[in-house]
Amino acid sequence: MNYDTRHNTRQITRQAVTADDGRALPITTFEPEGQARGVVLVVPAMATPSSYYAAFATHLAERGWRTVTFDYRGTMSRAEMKAETADVDRWFADVRAVLEAVADDAGGLPVTWVGHSLGGQMVPFVEHNRLASVITVSAGDGYWRRNQPGVRWIAPLIWTAIAPAAIRVAGYYPGDRLRMIGDLPGGAMRQWARWCLHPEYLQADHPEAPALFAEVKAPMMSLSFTDDELMSAESVKHLHDWYSSADIVRQRFSPEQLDGRRMGHHGFFRQANADLWDELVEPWLAG
Repeated sequence: MNYDTRHNTRQITRQAVTADDGRALPITTFEPEGQARGVVLVVPAMATPSSYYAAFATHLAERGWRTVTFDYRGTMSRAEMKAETADVDRWFADVRAVLEAVADDAGGLPVTWVGHSLGGQMVPFVEHNRLASVITVSAGDGYWRRNQPGVRWIAPLIWTAIAPAAIRVAGYYPGDRLRMIGDLPGGAMRQWARWCLHPEYLQADHPEAPALFAEVKAPMMSLSFTDDELMSAESVKHLHDWYSSADIVRQRFSPEQLDGRRMGHHGFFRQANADLWDELVEPWLAG
């Protein structure tokens, strides 16, 4: 593996995990200065680069947790997206390999999964028996009728018309230019669209999903926000009800409960909310 290491208040190591098809999957590890208390794997939202979680990962490392971030394959440049054939199922398999490598390297330390949005949906498709705890942030199912009212009216148009046309023209989904979601490989966007048009979401391709979700037994904390522009309370509940065997603590906050701060779908991971990381995340980290 190739290492690019620098020192500040922590050590940052960049290396690669090998997927089951031989693809090298870059990961970044934020090491604490002393003995790690535990390991945290940050699993990103759709169309959200790992760099977005760097402040969060740094913060956790400074408090003693070895923290790992990564990008989904084919998402690190527009050229990659145009060439990429992966769909979301391929990402599921990749994350399975990342978790295996992280857990193997943990040296007996407990591993916590922090899944943002899509990352909160992936747990049943990995070796979740290797997880000591799970934290989901702004995670719900994506069926369009359970979206927040503000996006519900346009969602079917995105999935059935705008996205397919944009992919044909650009060779990938140019979400940043359209100001709709974010840039994604075409295959991933097509599969996600199919899920979002199905009343049971990913059961469009995975009828076995209820049984897989029911197998997850790691203790779980769900964190969501009333001002999330995408995930409604119904959407969040619907996803977490699938985790029928897990002991789940569900926390949902309004801006009024957070000193007027607005979180939206992505805001929780901004540096300005570091005090909330201490208050709402750290107590649920295994270690």
